[in-house]
Amino acid sequence: MRSLTISVVLILLGLILLVGGCTTYNDFVNLDEEVENEWSKVQTAYQRRADLIPNLVNTVKGVANFEQQTLTSIVEARSKATSITIDPKNITPEQLQSFEQAQAGISQSLGRLLFVAEQYPELKASAAFVELQTQLEGTENRIKVARDRFNDTVTIYNKKVRRFPGSIFAGMFGFSQKAQFQASEAAQNVPEVNFN
Repeated sequence: MRSLTISVVLILLGLILLVGGCTTYNDFVNLDEEVENEWSKVQTAYQRRADLIPNLVNTVKGVANFEQQTLTSIVEARSKATSITIDPKNITPEQLQSFEQAQAGISQSLGRLLFVAEQYPELKASAAFVELQTQLEGTENRIKVARDRFNDTVTIYNKKVRRFPGSIFAGMFGFSQKAQFQASEAAQNVPEVNFN
């Protein structure tokens, strides 16, 4: 009788662990897919910006006798940024840092373009340039929102991976923490505004 009770208890514990493990595994899969989905939204926002750049460069070329160096830096930064791909299944802090450095190159080049454009009244008055500038501003906002949502989703996933008993199942099933976007060191410095 006692061995039957022990067997029933062990079978029940095994069933509880099996059901708990399956549920936890499915939760990890769902969260992992959400991370991938949010990453694809980040990539879409960055791709939108990259797609706008050739139109912006052509508009600027057509309206102003513009600094070739600025346009070349934008094209090169775009090329470098679009060549970096990240697998959302294995996102590492190093990959994100490399990705962000390439994207920062685009941001810096676009910033120089918009600053230098101030010297060309006919460019500032061009409806095409104004529309592209508005599109880029909207795209930058979309990028920020997509990055924030990605970080929120990764936070939920990482909490699940780190919390007990999920941490045990995460290790068993091969799920590990994912990297998040971090502010660059340059973002820590207050930008200087100078109207001279």
